[in-house]
Amino acid sequence: MTELEKGPKGLRRGRGARERIVGASQQLFRDQGINGTGMDQLCAVAGVSKRTLYQHFPGKGELIAEHLRRFDPDVLPEVFDRTDLTPRERLLAIFAIHAPLCPFIGAAVEIQDPGHPARVLARDYKRAFAARLADAAREAGAADPEQLGEQLALLLDGASARSRVLDADAFPTAAAVAAVLVDAAVPAEAVAPSAGAGGGPSAGTRPRATSGGEHGTDPPRVG
Repeated sequence: MTELEKGPKGLRRGRGARERIVGASQQLFRDQGINGTGMDQLCAVAGVSKRTLYQHFPGKGELIAEHLRRFDPDVLPEVFDRTDLTPRERLLAIFAIHAPLCPFIGAAVEIQDPGHPARVLARDYKRAFAARLADAAREAGAADPEQLGEQLALLLDGASARSRVLDADAFPTAAAVAAVLVDAAVPAEAVAPSAGAGGGPSAGTRPRATSGGEHGTDPPRVG
């Protein structure tokens, strides 16, 4: 017999229903888009009733926002918090971890209302990501770290969108352009000896994107 727990307003539901709903949203929104996913389908994949879904999420907007919130709440710590990479290497390592289309860009394209919770989350995330890049650029010794952070953020977003439109990997080209931008912005004397000759992370230090499950267990992917 399924163990039950108290839900909103004292209602009882199967334990883990919220996580199953979020997991289903991450799978379906990724595979077929936000607008192409209906609430009935979400319920079927999550194995919950529509009543249970609405107990956890009053509307689809709240579910979309939670779906985005789960992707990368700490803004790519597996790159920006690495102590085995120099700041310069961290700036370039972001181009090694990516998704075919950034979920934040995807949500912003599909949702027209700029005040929608998901649009607000996407906007806040992109600003936070550029700020993280600027911090790494500052550590690397860039003369204008905010400008370099914005340039790299724009380059990464462009590579994400172009990869989706062309159904081809644009990130290697973006990484090469990023190396040129970083080299121009960071004085040569500020580059640590461990930096690779090609401007990227040293051998053995590039973060590797790992595959997760289909139900919300994918690692954060930027873009």
